[in-house]
Amino acid sequence: MKRQAILATLLSLSLSAVCAADLPAHHAHAPAHDGRALLELNPDERAMILEEMRLFLDGVQKISGALAKPDMVAVADSARGLGQKMAPEVPPALHAKLPLEFRQLGFSVHHDFDQIALDADSLKDVSHSLNQLSDTLQKCVSCHATYQIRTSIHGGNH
Repeated sequence: MKRQAILATLLSLSLSAVCAADLPAHHAHAPAHDGRALLELNPDERAMILEEMRLFLDGVQKISGALAKPDMVAVADSARGLGQKMAPEVPPALHAKLPLEFRQLGFSVHHDFDQIALDADSLKDVSHSLNQLSDTLQKCVSCHATYQIRTSIHGGNH
């Protein structure tokens, strides 16, 4: 009887291991529905948008670090680098694929960073700059909550 219980336990564990092996490690359940608007771009277009987002994130880190010191000259320099002069020239094909709201949000974020730079230079007020940065980051959060970017697989691009 003891041997049968051990055998049943081993068989149960083996079946559990086989079933678990059939599931992807990070998805043990069906994925939740993603209700964000889909922006389907080719790989180069997607890379361009994601590179701009990485530059924003890098700049926000630099601004945060400078505010912590506080080094308002560095805040202004970092913010200025994310302003309108950083805005990439969007190719016409990509421009046509991006919703107006997406483009307006991106433009307003660049404008916000220009304003953060101007105010950091003139006001030198850490609290004011932090509030501006928080408002700008809210736009980033809103955009990421609204849109998802996928690479189109048409034409063999992955």
